[in-house]
Amino acid sequence: MSASVINATAEPKAAPTNLSRPASGIIAALFCGYLAVGLPLPVMPLFIHDNLGFGNLVVGLVIGIQFLATVLSRGYAGRLTDIHGGKRSALQGVAVSTTAGLLYLAVAMPGLSPNVSLAIVILGRLAAGLGESLFVTGCVSWSIASVGPQRAGISMAWTGTAMFAALAIGAPIGMALYQGYGLEAAIVACVVAPVTAAAIALREIPYATAAGPRLPFYKVIGQIWREGAGLMLQGVGLSGLTAFASLYFAAHHWDNAGLVMTAFGAGFIFVRIVFGSLPDRMGGYRIALWSFVIEAIGQAIIWTAPSEAVALGGALVTGFGCALVFPALGVEALKRVPPANRGSALGAFVAFLDIAYGVSGPVAGVIAGQFGYASVYLFGAACALAGATLALMARVSQS
Repeated sequence: MSASVINATAEPKAAPTNLSRPASGIIAALFCGYLAVGLPLPVMPLFIHDNLGFGNLVVGLVIGIQFLATVLSRGYAGRLTDIHGGKRSALQGVAVSTTAGLLYLAVAMPGLSPNVSLAIVILGRLAAGLGESLFVTGCVSWSIASVGPQRAGISMAWTGTAMFAALAIGAPIGMALYQGYGLEAAIVACVVAPVTAAAIALREIPYATAAGPRLPFYKVIGQIWREGAGLMLQGVGLSGLTAFASLYFAAHHWDNAGLVMTAFGAGFIFVRIVFGSLPDRMGGYRIALWSFVIEAIGQAIIWTAPSEAVALGGALVTGFGCALVFPALGVEALKRVPPANRGSALGAFVAFLDIAYGVSGPVAGVIAGQFGYASVYLFGAACALAGATLALMARVSQS
């Protein structure tokens, strides 16, 4: 046997070269899988409120419980990603998300009581939360691994764009299917979406994560809690849109609640595409500060909206503001942990957003019940201003 053949068989396969932009297949898989989050967003609050007959607090609790499941599983998702890579975590996530869709589909069975239907929806929301945790943590870490840590900001901008494009497109499609063909049609789409994501992800290269010592998850949280708290405050505004926009529009007899997430997503995606590199170039805290201010303005517009068009404009401005908070604070969070802990850091970082969704849903339900749906967006504006204050303090302490 020749020396060249011996060398070819003895040498390990070279690691994939980092790309200048995140791998397109990873982004496409993330988009398809996250449709399973967007499709039921306007459907479930209306189904629980109008068909099952439960009140605003129950709506908020059921919508928020998905994010409780997500936050409780972020540590597992981060460890799985650090040890086995993002691809493994993403594929496990789409399997669990498919199970969630099948549970939602069971609600359409005839003869179920409202209480039994609600229990099945809750199980579906819990499964969806676990699936989202695994899938998103895996895809975001996998995307960063495809470009390298020096382009982490632009990677997070692209992954966020895919996620919110899925929300923007999925929400009106889910509403249209629900209104035109019933719950079954909307939920079948929730099953097809993660199956499609799995088919795309299976073909992609499993970019390796960094080796080295790994911190316990609680120590990772201790390193990135400031950035996580800012992300949590940003998430309150989006939570108000996802949980109560359809009911807010219905209370005003406005017809296009499904366009709320489309307007939000359009603003979000525009900023991500045009300005997505700013956190890498200008520093995360500076970009986060101005992003929070813009989000607060958008929430205030919705709070005071005299018409449907103005409310949709407020959702658009909210999207402008929310767009760069995640990559801006995420860049700063990743600087605080060793390379081998990036998956856990991302899991912990996003867990703060899950906490925002899980807590602010029920809180917003109480606020809506006491003061009306518009007050939910005043609450969102106040939280965004608190986030701006936190980003300003972090920037001052850094300088």
